[in-house]
Amino acid sequence: MGNVAVIDLGVANVYNVVKALDGYVVSSPRQLREAEKIVIPGVGNFSAIAERLDDFREILVAKIQESTPILGICLGFQILFESSEEDIDLSKNRGLGVIKGRVKRFRKIRVPHMGWNQIELTGESPLFTGIKTGDYFYFVHSYYAELEEEGVVTAVTDYGQKGKGGFYRFASAVGTGSVYGVQFHPEKSGNIGKRLLDNFRRIEGRGQ
Repeated sequence: MGNVAVIDLGVANVYNVVKALDGYVVSSPRQLREAEKIVIPGVGNFSAIAERLDDFREILVAKIQESTPILGICLGFQILFESSEEDIDLSKNRGLGVIKGRVKRFRKIRVPHMGWNQIELTGESPLFTGIKTGDYFYFVHSYYAELEEEGVVTAVTDYGQKGKGGFYRFASAVGTGSVYGVQFHPEKSGNIGKRLLDNFRRIEGRGQ
């Protein structure tokens, strides 16, 4: 199923993800050269992650071009987009831009969105083999992705109640080519999260 490299960006405890995937931690771009799959985890601040990710941009672009499977989790999901309104200084706020769109803050509703919530599958994805609409995953986030392109959303989640303050139906999973992203934390989502991570480990990239 290939080795899984988990990027340590210095702002999150990556070891739960490493353990769940039977992967290994990388802290420098050269360590990614032989990776057959890559995970970008993260909690914290978008611009801090974006700045730390600068050293990895060139190798990540090369890996995407090679069709290496890549999974972004939570803030790692958000960094797949072009930018975030979490910080005003856009010079330190560059996402990878794999998916067109911007990350925005929830408004008129309690943040963070934290706890177990359901997904609704809206597209085909190998991540969700054996997983169905209505299954629960664990979320912790105050921002959501506003997309500018169609056909990349593979699951959505509702937060809030219609007619009672804020209500959002946001993208909770995306996929384009060999790149996948989930807004929730599969490593904190029990058996259903383990299934998703096992599915990611089974995805085959070019040359595998």
